Amino acid sequence: MQELIEEFVNYISIERGLAKNTLLAYRRDLQKYLEYIEKGGTSHIQQVSRDRVTAYMYDQKQKGLSTTSICRSLAAIKMFHRFLVRERLAKEDPTNLVDTPKLWKRVPEVLSTGEIEAMIKASQGRKKQNIRDHAILELFYASGMRVSELVELKVENVNFDIGYVRCIGKGRKERIIPIGKRAQEAIKKYCEKTRNELVKSQITSVLFVSRLGKKVSRQSVWKIIKQYAKKANIKKTIKPHTLRHSFATHLLEGGADLRSVQEMLGHSDISTTQIYTHVDRERLKSVHKQFHPRA
Repeated sequence: MQELIEEFVNYISIERGLAKNTLLAYRRDLQKYLEYIEKGGTSHIQQVSRDRVTAYMYDQKQKGLSTTSICRSLAAIKMFHRFLVRERLAKEDPTNLVDTPKLWKRVPEVLSTGEIEAMIKASQGRKKQNIRDHAILELFYASGMRVSELVELKVENVNFDIGYVRCIGKGRKERIIPIGKRAQEAIKKYCEKTRNELVKSQITSVLFVSRLGKKVSRQSVWKIIKQYAKKANIKKTIKPHTLRHSFATHLLEGGADLRSVQEMLGHSDISTTQIYTHVDRERLKSVHKQFHPRA
């Protein structure tokens, strides 16, 4: 059954153009699923029943997996079985009548504009690392890009004349995101004073590079965010998407329309963007509770 996983992953990679990280997640999810199926005594994929799929979902819940993770796993399993039927490797799809668990809309943690300012200010300095980190934070907050998108950004993807970045997102979809003067100035300073020194004699078109001249990793950007959040004395829980969440929330609070924010974030479904309207409502509720005399 392992061979079937590889065939499926090759299919979604070529036919659907899914991102590398998505492919890795799908492969992991399917390997866990097939391990569970085989341990239960099922030796062939055609023997899998709807009850077996449901039992696996329940098993994942019992192990403490979040609803989001279970939903992602089920999405991979459904795609896998549909693929098998389409390729005539199986006669029936046992996931047809399996319902997706209801997603709990959790309001993501966001930073206030003051906390963002403090964090970006904490990254300022004359050292090469500071100049690069400052440019990363300015661009991250100005664009709302995913970490994976930011590290893949090329020098030619930044247009200083018009003031935008060309971002390649999930499924290799391209989008244009406007960026403000502060981000432009920070990136210009980094390119003019720091990037060439870091790159040295190496040839690379990647915008943000490490001290060894290699592409900055997602883990490094994550560490940079945590480092300056700590330096700015921010006590909130900081996650890789915190600046992205803050970008979207602050735009909506400022009066931006949902469709525009959806486009800038690169969400294919506007329901994904709507979580940030919940953030705004939660903020208003907290303000009301704090200041209304009869709250």
